[in-house]
Amino acid sequence: MDPRPVDRPGDGPVDRRWRYRRSLASRVTLLTTLAVGISVAFVALGAYVTVRMQMQSSLDESLMSRATQAAQAPAITDQETGSEIPAFRLVATDVRIGMMYADGKYVWYDRIGDPPRLGKAEVEVARDEAGSSIRTVRVDGSSYRVVAVPYREGEALLVAQSLEGQQQVLAKLGIVMLLFGVAGVIAAGAAGWGVAANGLRPVRRLTTEVEHIARTEDLRPLPVEGHDEIARLATAFNQTLAALAASRDRQRRLVADAGHELRTPLTSLRTNLDLLAQSDAASTASALPAAARAELLDDVRAQIEEMTTLIGDLVELARDEPLTHVIATVDLVEVLDNAVARVRRRAPGVSVEVWAQPWFVVGEQGALERAITNLLDNAAKWSPEGGTIRVTLVDGELTVDDEGPGIAEADLPHVFERFWRSEESRSMPGSGLGLSIVQQVASRHSGDVEAGRAPTGGARLVMRLPGAPTPPPEPPSEATP
Repeated sequence: MDPRPVDRPGDGPVDRRWRYRRSLASRVTLLTTLAVGISVAFVALGAYVTVRMQMQSSLDESLMSRATQAAQAPAITDQETGSEIPAFRLVATDVRIGMMYADGKYVWYDRIGDPPRLGKAEVEVARDEAGSSIRTVRVDGSSYRVVAVPYREGEALLVAQSLEGQQQVLAKLGIVMLLFGVAGVIAAGAAGWGVAANGLRPVRRLTTEVEHIARTEDLRPLPVEGHDEIARLATAFNQTLAALAASRDRQRRLVADAGHELRTPLTSLRTNLDLLAQSDAASTASALPAAARAELLDDVRAQIEEMTTLIGDLVELARDEPLTHVIATVDLVEVLDNAVARVRRRAPGVSVEVWAQPWFVVGEQGALERAITNLLDNAAKWSPEGGTIRVTLVDGELTVDDEGPGIAEADLPHVFERFWRSEESRSMPGSGLGLSIVQQVASRHSGDVEAGRAPTGGARLVMRLPGAPTPPPEPPSEATP
């Protein structure tokens, strides 16, 4: 048989944490009541013990004083009989008086009820082996406080007092403390519930507003009142709402812009394909000439390539998640060389001058190469025929200068926005996403980008990437046993 215990309903972690299924107000009330109840119990116990010890101490001092004084007082002579009356017989008002002898025998001078039974402690006082003794003796359910002091040689004076009165006082005190404690706990529970209900009212209001936002997707900020923890929670939630609203707006704008940008090449493609279809269906006399047909097919191919690039750019911009691709130490000079070679093939009429110092970056090589290629493509697009693109890489700062018309001051804040295109570039090919990808790649690699004017009058685009002039050391490989 399997000795392991069988899971039963109620044994799971949810059942073991039943307290977390209760409301916050009930938990606050329960904790307040428990705290007050424990405090009241400790206070009542301390008061009871203190009163009991004080009463016991006062009684012991009184009995010891009366017994000592009675034992030391001289005898009184009866004038009629001439016999001596011990002085201790005169103090027997509320106490019981007795005598203990050295042989262990004792006598009580009253006949009221059962006298206390004595023992070794009182015998030692009678034999002068102890200066005094005081202890509690129980007789048939009654308790007595007995004091023994030396009286004469071989004798000890006994003074005993019943503890019934003291016990009655302590019993009444215990009942009173119990009643007041119960009343205090009930009052604490009511006060805790009131405090929890009133104190959690802002939380309930905030919860209602958040539930309304979840139902209606209304991302308007919540009202913030005061400067307490609830206000901080509302402020933090407003920041979350603002980030969510901004993300939703970016998503909507991206979808709208993507639809607008895709509509133009799709319309052109449909028109060209219709022309080709009509030409194929027409007679030989009305068919398109071979040159016109080849030109139309080249236009279709170029539009397909433009759409492919646009869709790739959209996919790249839609990736808002952190860098999850292959991360490695990237030689930025090598990446720059690859990008320059690619741009030289695309724009043979523009020369590219490169001056670069070694720089190594930890990141994704493909994304960095695409960003640098976009910077060079942008410079090649605006450079005149026979112009020169100057590229420098110094201490992680990549600068690309072209000899084009430059960027107007009013356009500088919008250069890296998605789908933004200046008035001059509306008639030129492109989707307006290349520089946006540059900014996103730089941000994902903890860098930044900047646009300005080159000394030659053209545009200057700068991308800064953190790194080092030498590659970082590789971690030591583990030895195979």
